[in-house]
Amino acid sequence: MRSRTVLTVAIGVVIGGLLVVTGACTPRVEVAAPDKPIIINLNVKIDHEIRVKVDKDLDQVFSDKSGLF
Repeated sequence: MRSRTVLTVAIGVVIGGLLVVTGACTPRVEVAAPDKPIIINLNVKIDHEIRVKVDKDLDQVFSDKSGLF
């Protein structure tokens, strides 16, 4: 009976040791804010107004009153 208790304790110690070792090997992910601000450079050309003017001019050219057709 005593040998069974010693065996159970030994298995418990081995399992506990394995848990400690594998727990120490888990990867750690650290999330931190950057030191410098994030800069987004938007080099865009806005030509919406030009397109609206051209669309209006084309509507006038192709209208029924223009006499084109």
